[in-house]
Parts: sequence; C-alpha cells; structure tokens
Amino acid sequence: MEMPKPGPLHKKLETLVGTWVGDETMHPGPMGPGGKAKGKTVSRMLDGFFLISDYEQESGGKIMFRGHGVMGVDPQSQKYQWYWADSMGMAPCAATPGTWDGDVFNFEHDTPHGRMRYRYVMQGADRYRFTIDSSRDGGKTWAPFMEGDYRRQK
Repeated sequence: MEMPKPGPLHKKLETLVGTWVGDETMHPGPMGPGGKAKGKTVSRMLDGFFLISDYEQESGGKIMFRGHGVMGVDPQSQKYQWYWADSMGMAPCAATPGTWDGDVFNFEHDTPHGRMRYRYVMQGADRYRFTIDSSRDGGKTWAPFMEGDYRRQK
C-alpha cells in the first residue's frame, strides 16, 4: 500500500502557518465581562497533513487563556476538521467541521453552551480577522463572543 500524500485541501491549511499576533476584543456575556486582550498563535504543519496551533491570550500583563488546536481533512467527507482543547478544563469536544469559501475559513458546531461559529477572514497573505459568535437558538440569531485582528510576524 502506498503512503497517502497531502492534497489541495491540506495545502490550503498552510495559509495559517506562522506566528500570528493581534489585538482582541472579548464581548460581555455568560463567560465574563469582556474586554481587550492580545492574542498570539504559533502554527506549523505536521507532515503536510495537519495544522498544529498553540494559542495564548494575554490581558493585564498575564496569560489568561491557552488553547491547542489540530486542523486536518476528513478523507471521507473532504471537509476540514478542527480539534480544540484549552485551559477552561472541559473535555475537548468532537471535531468541528469547516470549509473554505473564498478567503473565509468557516467552522460551526453545537456545544453545551449553544451553537458556535468561528471565522477566519484572510486579508492578504499576512493578516486575518478571526471572530467567534454564539447562538442560543440553534443558529437563528448570533451574538459576538470574540473578535481579533492578527498579523503574521516576520
């Protein structure tokens, strides 16, 4: 049997490789009062198949939140799958499915806190905006949870 090789969908994940730093706004909600923060994500590819990312959020000079993500492609559905674990301490949820639509990378899934939507909006090779929105009614209405504007560090 020949070893599998990364395909075009895997190659698209390379768009997010690098060290990204940006300003973030956390919106007030059930998880807290909101506020400003700085975010940093360091991402690399694992043998061309998976994007491995480590994230830190800093506010007031200290790290407030950490996360670890793994993005890959489900060979059956040909959809992206995003696995995430973070410092909130909950067990990681099942993979979140996603798609690329032009310059927008969309993910959406149900959680114990409601439906969540995550969007990477690429703005050239070295900048993206990231938003998280939540819905308590299954996706009919959305409320902003977090937004950030990131630039690739050189």
